Order: sequence, then structure tokens, then C-alpha cells
Amino acid sequence: MTSQTVLTIAQQALLITVLVSAPPLLAALVVGLLVSIFQAATQINEMTLSFIPKLLAIFASLVIAGPWMLATLTDYMQRLYGSIPQTIG
Repeated sequence: MTSQTVLTIAQQALLITVLVSAPPLLAALVVGLLVSIFQAATQINEMTLSFIPKLLAIFASLVIAGPWMLATLTDYMQRLYGSIPQTIG
């Protein structure tokens, strides 16, 4: 196993991590921005007001993008485990 192989595996793992975590994070970002604009427009400065909408948006994004996220992770792990013989030998 060379250092290039280790770097390639680490790069792929980081890419998969970013891809899988993007839908819930983007949903939370968009909802947080909309709630902040609403709070600024109405001058309601309640800190807990943004928590429930963000939580619901993250849950909805996990329900919608969950199968894709699971398929992406499963595919990556199958490729990783399938490449063990070539990596070691």
C-alpha cells in the first residue's frame, strides 16, 4: 500500500462525507436564513423560534434524500471492501 493509495482513499471518504451531509445542512441553512429574515422583518427576537423549523427541515431532507444517502454510502463501502485484495496485494 503506497501513500498515494491512502491519500486516494481519504480523498474519496471526504468527498462522500461532504456529499452525504450536504442535503440536511443545506436545508438547515435555507430554513435558518428564512427564519432570520422573518425575525428581522417582524422584530421578534426569540432564539427558540428557529429551532423547530430547522429540525423539521432536517427531518424532511433526511426522509427525502435518505435513500440516496444510504445508497451512496453502501456503494462506497462495497467499492472500498472490494478493493482490499488489490490494495494489500
